[in-house]
Amino acid sequence: MKILLANFTKMVNDSGGLAKVTCAFANEMIARGHNVSLLYSDEKEGEFFYATDNKLRCYNLKVNPDKSKINFPLYLKAVREALRAVGKRPARTVNSWFEEHYLLDNVKYYLNIIKPDIIVSYQPAASKLLLCDAKTDIPVITMSHGDPEDYFHIYPVKEIPSLTKSAVCQVLMPSFEQHIKNHLPDAKTITIGNAIPQFDFSADLAAEKECFKIIFVGRLTKNHKRPHLLLQAFAKLADKYPDWEVELWGAKDRAPYYKELEMLISSNNLTGRAFIKGSTNDVPSALKQADIFAFPSAYEGFGMALAEGMSVGLPAVAYQSCPAVNELIEDGKTGFLCADGVEPLAQALDKLMGDQDLRVQMGKAAKKAMAAYAPEKIWDQWEKLMEKVAK
Repeated sequence: MKILLANFTKMVNDSGGLAKVTCAFANEMIARGHNVSLLYSDEKEGEFFYATDNKLRCYNLKVNPDKSKINFPLYLKAVREALRAVGKRPARTVNSWFEEHYLLDNVKYYLNIIKPDIIVSYQPAASKLLLCDAKTDIPVITMSHGDPEDYFHIYPVKEIPSLTKSAVCQVLMPSFEQHIKNHLPDAKTITIGNAIPQFDFSADLAAEKECFKIIFVGRLTKNHKRPHLLLQAFAKLADKYPDWEVELWGAKDRAPYYKELEMLISSNNLTGRAFIKGSTNDVPSALKQADIFAFPSAYEGFGMALAEGMSVGLPAVAYQSCPAVNELIEDGKTGFLCADGVEPLAQALDKLMGDQDLRVQMGKAAKKAMAAYAPEKIWDQWEKLMEKVAK
């Protein structure tokens, strides 16, 4: 098959989950013998953060065929920023208008050059350009990387028709299919999770150690990943468990919040007990040294970092209210789901920190549970879906 991946976002040196999934998808389908191209949209030029097969053909929508560049106009940036105060939907609508008026010609041009059998679109915005604006008759599978309920509240209204025009809408969790059906009964949906590495090692939770670790992996964002809640919860337990420490792994988001995290460490006398480690290209090695995976996110589309931690054999602690995460973790079996807030998080951590046998038991169960997301199983599902849709 000739497969086109349409991820109309940045890719250059981007270490985020969306870029990771894009590169993994491309590499796997090329390894399976398919012809794969990628359309992305980035004002930067350069290498991707994640390695890709040299057979992957990449086309940047913000670079015209004559090599001239398309930049997001300053006046539109000003309008977008002004509209952010009103809400996410008006601000996103500015992005949608820009794409329709500045990128559509390039979309049509590359569709004609690539001539794919099937298109996998990474967001409704890309599906809108392809199906509603370019009016392609090539079948499009629209991916969802979060709870699709958001589509109907914060995404531009003009993007919604692309969901029913799609050959099928893929979601990451079974409950997410109903979120689409509630709004669009005629939309076709399917659940395919993310591919999670199946590590040939596990964290050694039964070992006698001088120091035990709680690990967090994710971008250091205040309103999304919320690692400050983990630091605050650990502060309540630090005196009770002097042989425990916390490691925060992930890229810095905003400098003020990074300073806030540093202040939390110093003000709670956690210096030497809690560490902001930064980014790493070897997350598995960091996970292998840990004993508990803590994930205080407010929301997730899947929770790749969490799933990888569980795949290494770490019991997990997270919030019951967090979408996707509350389906990845089976409360009381592979970890604990707790009520929102610092105190409930501390109580859940306390249960695991004080019981090594429980950590071992839950860690084994977590690793077993993640086998459902083994890459070969996930890629088989995708390949079968594309072959069916492309006919």
